[in-house]
Amino acid sequence: MQDYEDLRENMVQRQLIDRGVHDPAVLAAMRRVPRHAFVPDNTRALAYDDGALPIECGQTISQPYIVALMLQSAMLRPSDRVLEIGTGSGYAAAVMARIVQVVHTVERHERLALKAREQLQRLGCDNVIVHVDDGTLGLPSRAPFDAIVAAASGPYVPPAWREQLAIGGRLIMPVGPSSGPQHLIRLWREADTDYREQSLGMVAFVPLIGKQAWHSEGDNDHAPNP
Repeated sequence: MQDYEDLRENMVQRQLIDRGVHDPAVLAAMRRVPRHAFVPDNTRALAYDDGALPIECGQTISQPYIVALMLQSAMLRPSDRVLEIGTGSGYAAAVMARIVQVVHTVERHERLALKAREQLQRLGCDNVIVHVDDGTLGLPSRAPFDAIVAAASGPYVPPAWREQLAIGGRLIMPVGPSSGPQHLIRLWREADTDYREQSLGMVAFVPLIGKQAWHSEGDNDHAPNP
């Protein structure tokens, strides 16, 4: 039987700290959350490797470093209300649940959402609420959000997310073509109509599908206007 605790600590040291992840809350949360519980049985031995892994519905669980980078860049605080777009396996939501007040996570694939909800409940993540919906529209009934984190790449920041971001809020998402590479960006909302954007580097994510993003996978030419 593998010693997952040792593997997890090695992941934190070599993949995160050695690459510049320094947020104590993010590091502590990633030490606590069992990534192996969120991957398929046939890839469990690879759960703490330095890479993304396939899950159901043609989706992936992101590379640990990318999860840590995105959450550190979101500057999460204990009082934050967070919107996550793209629940996937539920791993990133579980990590955020150890840091913030509440996480609303939206997944368009019902099968993934149900499986993630069950796993999150098993781990006691009672402050994570899983929704099945078009994530590009956000969750207007639960807005505003202190942070929005998207695990899929769109052609631009959906207008709904801009509107639902609190003043002072931070939005993290990959922007670019549906079949990578994309720019990971951080968007601050500084006032009602004043936003500031920063590029955090190049990444490769699955496409963001919905009314305010790509219409379908591989659709680089027919994104609606923002």
